[in-house]
Amino acid sequence: MMIPDTKDWTWVLERPCTECGLDTPSVGFERIPGMVRANAASWTGLLAGDPAALRERPRPEVWSALEYACHVRDVFRRCDARLALMLTEDTPMFANWDQDATAVEERYGEQDPATVSVELAAAAEQFARSLEAAPDAARPRAGVRSDGARFTVESFARYVLHDPVHHRYDVTGEQHQGS
Repeated sequence: MMIPDTKDWTWVLERPCTECGLDTPSVGFERIPGMVRANAASWTGLLAGDPAALRERPRPEVWSALEYACHVRDVFRRCDARLALMLTEDTPMFANWDQDATAVEERYGEQDPATVSVELAAAAEQFARSLEAAPDAARPRAGVRSDGARFTVESFARYVLHDPVHHRYDVTGEQHQGS
């Protein structure tokens, strides 16, 4: 049984993550699209492994590598849509997203790793392009998560970057190198 992650991860905007090694506050906005692409490429490599092994959970309450990859794909998709709202609306409120319910409803553990790999890479590329297309003047634009957490385009980009980096660490145990 999965135990929902209720931790408020916004602290990664203030200090480095000692678990995954990403120093999110030190990452310049201009570097984020390239880091998103590099992270997606690392998932592509991971998803090329044995499908049965990718579906195995290390413990019943911990997602498998495939489930994490599906989540990362969906993070890029959802966050690209949220970024679009931030760029076109005044301080949009983001609908709540129950990640654990999505994992069950979408049957993450049963999806085809090759398909997930292609979809994850496409979603990451779209998010990276959206960040690149955001004008400098739009970086202070804001959006608010359902729990009240407020982001600017710039802080949102950093926050989103941490998620796939951290989940790669969850799967591989390898810390992010460099900032």
